[in-house]
Amino acid sequence: MWLEILLASVLGFAIYWFVSRDKEETLPLGSGWWGPGTKSSAAEDESIRPFKVETSDQEIQDLHWRIEKNRLSPSLEDSGFHYGFNSNYMKKVISYWKEVFDWRKQVGVLNRYPHFKTKIEGLDIHFIHVKPPQLPAGRTPKPLLMVHGWPGSFYEFYKIIPFLTDPKSHGLSDEHVFEVICPSIPGYGFSEASSKKGLGSVATARIFYKLMLRLGFQEFYAQGGDWGSLICTNLAQMAPRHVKGLHVNMAFVLKNSFFPTVLLGPSFRRLFGYTERDAELLYPFKKVFNSLVRESGYMHIQATKPDTVGCALNDSPVGLAAYILEKFSTWTNPEFRNLEDGGLERKFSLDDLLTNIMLYWTTGTITSSQRFYKENLGQGWNSQPHERMKVWVPTGFSAFPCELMHAPESLVRFKFPKLLTYSYMPRGGHFAAFEEPELLARDIRKFVGAVERQ
Repeated sequence: MWLEILLASVLGFAIYWFVSRDKEETLPLGSGWWGPGTKSSAAEDESIRPFKVETSDQEIQDLHWRIEKNRLSPSLEDSGFHYGFNSNYMKKVISYWKEVFDWRKQVGVLNRYPHFKTKIEGLDIHFIHVKPPQLPAGRTPKPLLMVHGWPGSFYEFYKIIPFLTDPKSHGLSDEHVFEVICPSIPGYGFSEASSKKGLGSVATARIFYKLMLRLGFQEFYAQGGDWGSLICTNLAQMAPRHVKGLHVNMAFVLKNSFFPTVLLGPSFRRLFGYTERDAELLYPFKKVFNSLVRESGYMHIQATKPDTVGCALNDSPVGLAAYILEKFSTWTNPEFRNLEDGGLERKFSLDDLLTNIMLYWTTGTITSSQRFYKENLGQGWNSQPHERMKVWVPTGFSAFPCELMHAPESLVRFKFPKLLTYSYMPRGGHFAAFEEPELLARDIRKFVGAVERQ
């Protein structure tokens, strides 16, 4: 009897191991057509066209007229940013926007890097492509795809690009020199929005994969945070032979066992592989969880009825600024919600923040950008194959302390078995490339060095 039980147990374990062991799956490449109407039988125009950001007197006059027509509600006394964007500080933003901010000057800043557009799957896809100003003799630059998230834009990368393309002029070694490609997600900024339902992170990954191939890159690195992290992760799942390395500063790694292990973490920290630093960033969990709930209301709206709030935001520049800039406050540091000015100017300039706002306002893309939540989360979390699929390319992770939710190394490694570098960053939050460009650049370079040494 005992022998039978033993044999049955061994057999059961063997079956369990065989069924549950890691399999190097890849996402199917698939195909799509996102333009209006039906796809033409003619071959798609694959030309790459130069593009230039422009503005006009009419655009600026309309903006100023709408800003002047604002109707702010008085903030509660001593409320900081706990109720959302503080209207007392908004008065300063409005004044600066109308009297000081120079959109024409910022358009010149945007055009400092070369812009292009190309048609992929029926959509005009916008991107900047920045090559190194100089290269050491006999060297070739490493292609790096960098993808933004919401409510950011390709402009988030303007300050990190010099550290990557011209490191020696910025105090870094020229061991790794990159050429950087930063596309706009479809429906964001200058990338055309889908006319059809269903364009989520996987379709976007495929579009950006085609973009990199069209630019002549058979092998490249990919980096992203927020939606950019998920898009680049999907790209690595889809084309692992083409993604030489994946670096992210946010990881979509939630699994069914995550919350139970976090809750048990204080008593069984070592059992779950949590370090002392993990404990500092995860506990007290009640405080972390409450903060996450406070910051996620927008997500429910955008994952269910994005077009409704989009009507208001696309009609009011002040409303749009309040909605977006609030995220640049509390997602940079949750303690900034205690401040009347949201701490916004502690890490960013108003010129930079308003430039990002203008990329949404002048293109009228706030609604289409919010639909990305509906397409990715509208069916519920953990409902798509890629969410349960591991990533089998070399990976690097930057753990910024003020990210919305900390991901311990043990959890990241579960999703990314080939994790080569995991870095606890000394400071910084959700908008890492925008807020701490040198820190992020150094970590990307450290990761690429680890890949190249393999």
